[in-house]
Amino acid sequence: MSDFRAGRLAAMRAKIAAIEAGGRPDSESLPFGNARIDTCLPGGGLPLGRWHEIGGTGMEVETAAAPAAFTALLAAPLARRGEVVWVLRRDDLCAPGLLGLGFPPERLIQVCARDEAEALSVMEDALSTVGVAAVVGEVEAADLTAGRRLQLACEKRAATGFLILRRPYGGQARREATGSAAATRWRIASAPSEPPAGEFGLGAPRFRVELERCRGGRTGAWLMEAPRAYEPGAYSWEKTDVAHPLRLVAELDDRQLAPALPFRRAG
Repeated sequence: MSDFRAGRLAAMRAKIAAIEAGGRPDSESLPFGNARIDTCLPGGGLPLGRWHEIGGTGMEVETAAAPAAFTALLAAPLARRGEVVWVLRRDDLCAPGLLGLGFPPERLIQVCARDEAEALSVMEDALSTVGVAAVVGEVEAADLTAGRRLQLACEKRAATGFLILRRPYGGQARREATGSAAATRWRIASAPSEPPAGEFGLGAPRFRVELERCRGGRTGAWLMEAPRAYEPGAYSWEKTDVAHPLRLVAELDDRQLAPALPFRRAG
């Protein structure tokens, strides 16, 4: 077989493998900058031009504080490319708080939707709009049809979507399948911070991150941290580096969980 035919055959096999993995062969990705995370994701980073599902646990299902902070950190590098539209069901997003995470509030467009249907519709329109790099939407659930519509909207302008699963006013959870068309599915929880050695007080924000589903990749769990704004080398969206501002603290698995200490009565 000639070198030309062998090269064409190798390229065809690569395209077929990418399609079978659930991704597009020409898709772009945004790395975390750590091989222990990036090797779990197809293309060595968070797939762009797709949409991603991010949920919380416990009260975070209603407040979505940790998932929202994590999403802002994921979307921060994309703000260099265009506007970021954030679709809310409850008008409680603190834009100045995003600034402390390295997210530029001047690139943020907030839209408060009346209901779930309007929130998903606004997300579709925003993803299809010229000049929009990323869209974040807070909804309770997205069924298969809604997920496919979001993906088609992402592909129109190569924008990236982030769907935060949130019940902003509490109540019973809807019994609907979610994330069936999502590129990745994440579960985020707050984790205790640790101040720098020799210092007191609070440290940088930390998150317990679980990648529950990844099309064309594999799952994982990590303890991740957002650098504080005043630290040397802290993340800024104006820098030229392309990695996410989140940094890995530790991988989480059964072997690394501290054993429970036996209860002892004082005295």
